[in-house]
Amino acid sequence: MSANPFGLVLISSPEEYHQRVAADAEHQLVNLLDLIPDLVLDIRYATSRNLLGEAVYPSAKAYLRRPVAEALQRVQQALARQGLGLCVYDAYRPYSVTVRFYEHIRDENFAAPPWRGSRHNRGCSVDVGLVEQATGRHLPLPTDFDELKPASHATFSALPNHVILNRSTLLAAMKRQGFVNYPKEWWHFDFHRWADFDLLDLSFEALDMR
Repeated sequence: MSANPFGLVLISSPEEYHQRVAADAEHQLVNLLDLIPDLVLDIRYATSRNLLGEAVYPSAKAYLRRPVAEALQRVQQALARQGLGLCVYDAYRPYSVTVRFYEHIRDENFAAPPWRGSRHNRGCSVDVGLVEQATGRHLPLPTDFDELKPASHATFSALPNHVILNRSTLLAAMKRQGFVNYPKEWWHFDFHRWADFDLLDLSFEALDMR
């Protein structure tokens, strides 16, 4: 493991990643649908419906480190008691994709800079919305995913009451399981132990090798 030109230490070797996992199973990136089969996925970065206007993931998959995935499973179970469930827009993101986003947006409020990297690169951040479990219908929330506007802020108040209620339901359910909201994006949550995990630049294909 060596530092990149920005001085960040990244794991970009599948072999090194698997060695870490063998030493500590918490470091495993878990395919979320394997752990939470009733999760709804809307992985925008596997489509052209995103900030770049082109697919940056080869497939619509979502991965998180094992303790993060297990915490998200508990969120899903709690929401199910209200007839609700999670929709995941993004989870683990390779560092190289974060670099592409920053080069396109050039705004640290909405894209992690290459010299810092993203908590998504650690497999410890997840972007989520809410759905009705019975129908799969998306509940109204303040904006669409990745809309970069004032209404995206988690405290924006000029909204219908039912939208504020839905946002509050999501924020509370995630907080109870150790997720911390990024206040400029109602959909973005960091697991409280994110600093325990390395930055990664592994492709989805590399993760699927085993």
